[in-house]
Amino acid sequence: MTGEILFLCHRIPFPPDRGDKIRSYHILKRLAEIAPVHVGCFADDDRDMGFAADMQALTASQCVLKRDRSRTVAGLAGLAKRQPMLVSLFESRELHGWVKRTLSERSISAVMGYSAQMAHFVPELPSGVRFVMDFVDFDSAKYAAYGAAGGGPMGWINRREGRLLLEFERATARRADISAFVSEAEAALFRNASGLDAGQVTAIENGVALDYFDPTAAFDPVERISGPLIVFTGQMDYRPNVEAVESFAHHALPALRSAHPEACFAIVGRNPVPQVEVLRQLPGVIVTGSVPDVRGWLAAADVVVAPLRIARGIQNKVLEAMAMARPVVASPEAAEGIDASNGKHFLIAADPAEEVEKVAALLADPERAQRLGRAARARMEERYRWSETLKDLPDMLFGPQRAHVRAA
Repeated sequence: MTGEILFLCHRIPFPPDRGDKIRSYHILKRLAEIAPVHVGCFADDDRDMGFAADMQALTASQCVLKRDRSRTVAGLAGLAKRQPMLVSLFESRELHGWVKRTLSERSISAVMGYSAQMAHFVPELPSGVRFVMDFVDFDSAKYAAYGAAGGGPMGWINRREGRLLLEFERATARRADISAFVSEAEAALFRNASGLDAGQVTAIENGVALDYFDPTAAFDPVERISGPLIVFTGQMDYRPNVEAVESFAHHALPALRSAHPEACFAIVGRNPVPQVEVLRQLPGVIVTGSVPDVRGWLAAADVVVAPLRIARGIQNKVLEAMAMARPVVASPEAAEGIDASNGKHFLIAADPAEEVEKVAALLADPERAQRLGRAARARMEERYRWSETLKDLPDMLFGPQRAHVRAA
């Protein structure tokens, strides 16, 4: 008989409508199958707060707080405490108190943190209570990359964030029983940076909801345009996504339209920032904003692209497009961590010139594009069911064979 589980998450893990929520939602569902689960999390806005009542069907108790700390306040607090801004942004006395009460009042046998900024809510735990930290991505490496690529004040801020966050990640991993990352590639990078071994740092890979992202499922189609359709999906206020679509719209699409004048590039995703909105002024660019169902756009796509230059872990957008049997052209960064073969299940393009070459080849050979899409769907069915990728969670949380002694 296992005890109960405390799950701490930086964004309400319901519903699965954006990248980080997709993973946290499926983890929450799996946790609820294992034992009663108590969820402490934040909501970004009123829309997110509105999902709290729906999530109660999965939880034994929950604390959902609207996050209202500004970046300015978080930055000043982080400077004063020598704390990463990512952690300072998610400070909350109320959540600290709820965690303390839940640990004292409920028979918690395992605590799972989701994303680095939630680790500081996990106090020193009693003997016998295990701590599993799902970092998801190696976030400090992302900030270090931003810092290396940029100058001026933002370059300094990102370099500082990378240094402090790496210290925080290392300290968290040393006190956790198991630390997890979204791919073995991410886990290996962190093992190298932290000095911890494979028994302490492992991978919990993302999956894909194959019954939902299924080309034969019932969903509303989008109105078909006259020419070839190239699609990108993602949260469009997320910097790597913004940079990806800017690059493709400015550097790859014009060359593709020289051969296919009717070709369109659809940027599909909520909260497009001004840098994305302005792209709709370019010939052939569509900016949809939020859509009720992304599957219609994926099904309509002749090619799906993922030209990210900075990406961590496994990209849900790539898994979903492959599950929908679409041919995908992805950057090496977006393809990293996905157990599939370049040329057989998707195509990899390292820069805009290669993107033009690979996308144009697929547009010119629809039969090849269809074969690539069918192979992609088959690979998702073989390898990326959530039931398979989360199968080790019970052992991580409660199984003595996965335990190690926490570092002092």
